[in-house]
Amino acid sequence: MTDHSLTADHWPAPLASGAVEATVTVPGSKSVTNRALILASLAADPSWVRRPLRSRDTLLMAEALRSLGIGIEETITSSSSSAVTGSPAAGGESWRIIPATPQAPATVDVGNAGTVMRFLPPLATLAEGPVRFDGDARSHERPLHGVIDALRVLGARIDDDGRGALPLTVHGAGSLDGGRVEVDASSSSQFISALLLSAPRFNQGVEVRHTGAVLPSLPHIRMTVDMLRRAGAQVDSPESGGEPHLWRVAPGALLGRDLVIEPDLSNAQPFLAAALVTGGSVTIPDWPFHTTQAGDALREIFSAMGGDCVLDDRGLTLTGSGRILGIDIDLGEVGELTPGIAAVAALAESESVLRGVAHLRLHETDRLAALTREINALGGDVTETEDGLRIRPRPLHGGVFHTYEDHRLATAGAVLGLAVKDLEVEDIATTGKTMPDFPELWHGMLAGRG
Repeated sequence: MTDHSLTADHWPAPLASGAVEATVTVPGSKSVTNRALILASLAADPSWVRRPLRSRDTLLMAEALRSLGIGIEETITSSSSSAVTGSPAAGGESWRIIPATPQAPATVDVGNAGTVMRFLPPLATLAEGPVRFDGDARSHERPLHGVIDALRVLGARIDDDGRGALPLTVHGAGSLDGGRVEVDASSSSQFISALLLSAPRFNQGVEVRHTGAVLPSLPHIRMTVDMLRRAGAQVDSPESGGEPHLWRVAPGALLGRDLVIEPDLSNAQPFLAAALVTGGSVTIPDWPFHTTQAGDALREIFSAMGGDCVLDDRGLTLTGSGRILGIDIDLGEVGELTPGIAAVAALAESESVLRGVAHLRLHETDRLAALTREINALGGDVTETEDGLRIRPRPLHGGVFHTYEDHRLATAGAVLGLAVKDLEVEDIATTGKTMPDFPELWHGMLAGRG
């Protein structure tokens, strides 16, 4: 049996020998899983989270909540018989969350997970005592000022030595006043979501107004609002007739829920891209007909780039036409899709312009600089713009595609490797951040299993 080990420094990206034909079951959504864990921890009753994503980011969130005294019990109720599966979670794993008043003192390791470093400090204000947050070296470079400054306005005491970043300590007082606050969330929509998720437990709830010129990744805020409402919170938002860039969450009890996690549609991207790149067909089962996930935009984007998408009871099926078309698109609301789209665009027959994603310079790595550097090192022609990338397709050659500990860079490299001989992806293990079994899934797809 071929060893597709995650420990190798350089992973030989498989070259496609023909059109890919496969069904791929991807694991659950990281964004939904981590929001569900926060809301369940704050609820009045226990909750079940079924088919959660089991990855580095979600396990960091679960362990952080445990360190704060929240009970999380893991059970496996069945196993999957699918040859191409996302993780044990796809086979029937469930987590039972037993809420409790957050406890302190505590120490939280955020790794490099934006959801953990931003969503948990508001919850930590509800503990009585200090909660220290720290993480990977890259986490110290990621902006947290929006959450830190807002929590101070709302009544919290936080020590960060003026960095606006990790490491920091939240000195919880057992409650938080809450109320009105202005936030510039132009560097991360997670600043807004972080404040909204814990707001039902604040004494006055919260009223958050975004003051920046640009607000990226709006679908993630819509996801937060939708999940809050489903948990019983009263939320006013721009989509429900409220003022633009203003969200209100009233104080009140949250309901325990029994929630099945949707597949991670953004993690489906490389597999759908494989159908487009090879002129094949890939089906992603359980693709929801209605969702707030940013990855749902792939249906429209990849159709514009030459694919044909059909959503039915089998899931989403993308069939490639044998042609890849360039695209001019604003990805401001779905910036996480940029690396995969850039990889496909580098293999297209015409130029692409990806706009509205300046905030990607502050993600797991500077994604715009990294994509430019790595695609150009393979013979490509990518230039950075003020808010995105211009990609002029050129014949590409083999080499090492560096990933900078960024899971979406790693999967973008795998997509390029389908069409570029002798391409090696550095540190494919970084995909474990959101998709722990990516190499096995990738090889299974190419073998036509499913």
